[in-house]
Amino acid sequence: MKNPGLPSWRAWRHRLLAFGVVAALAACSTTAPVDEAADEAAQDAAQATLAAATERLLRLPAPPAPWQPLPLPAKRFAPFEVQGNALRVRADSSVSILRQRLQPALTQKVLLSFDWKVDGLPRQADLADVDKTDSPVGVMVAFDGDRSRWSPRTHRLSDLTRLLTGEELPYATLAYVWSEQHPPGTVIANPRTDRIRKLVVDSGRAGIGQWLHHRRDVQADFRHVFGEEPGPITSVALMTDTDNTRSRLTAWYGPLRMEQAPD
Repeated sequence: MKNPGLPSWRAWRHRLLAFGVVAALAACSTTAPVDEAADEAAQDAAQATLAAATERLLRLPAPPAPWQPLPLPAKRFAPFEVQGNALRVRADSSVSILRQRLQPALTQKVLLSFDWKVDGLPRQADLADVDKTDSPVGVMVAFDGDRSRWSPRTHRLSDLTRLLTGEELPYATLAYVWSEQHPPGTVIANPRTDRIRKLVVDSGRAGIGQWLHHRRDVQADFRHVFGEEPGPITSVALMTDTDNTRSRLTAWYGPLRMEQAPD
C-alpha cells in the first residue's frame, strides 16, 4: 500500500458526560471576532469528508448507519483524520474510537480483513497491566449473547457503563491488538472485565513504519478466545489508546472489509 497523502479532517469537540467534563473548548481573541458560521461550515465539510472516506475505506455488510466517533468519559479524544487512502490518528495521551453499530446484528459467519501502520508504540505499555493497557492500534468486534451467564461483578460493571455512557457493556468484545512484548496469538483478558479479551496479532517493534495486513475468521477467533460459541455481531470499531502510558504516536488505518465466509 502506498503511503497516504496529506488532507486532514477536523478536531471533534469534546462533550460533557456524566463522569465530568472531558474538555471545554473556548475561544477569545483581541484582534478579531470568531466567524462561527464559517467555523461551522468548515466542520460540516470536514464531517462530510470523513463520512465519504469511511464509506469507501471501512466496509461492513449492509451498514445501516455511518461510522461515528465514540468519546469516553474523562478521556481525551484525538480525532480521526482522512489522509489519502487511510484514516490517521495523532494520539497524545488519548483514547480514540471510531465505531459502527450493526442493527440488526450480523449473524452470518464472516472474514475480517484490515490494514494498519504506526510510527511508534506506547511507552512501557502492558496489555495485562490495568495501569498500562494501551495499544497503538486495535480493531474491536462486539457480540451479543446470554447475559444471564455473566457474573454479578460484570452486571455491576455493565450498570456503571450504562450510567456513564448511556450504553450497556456488550456481552463480549474481541479486540485485535498490537503488543510490544506479548507474541502473536496471545490472548489477554482486560484487567477490569474478562468480557473484553484481546488477541495479539502484531508484536514488537520490527513492524513499526510498515503497513501490516491481517485477515481473520472472526467466529473462529471468538471460539478460541472465549471458549464458547459466538452470538450475533453488534458493532465493529477502530481504537487507538495511549492515555494510560501518556504516550504520543501516529497510527493509520487502511481499508477494512468484512465479508461473508464460505461454508
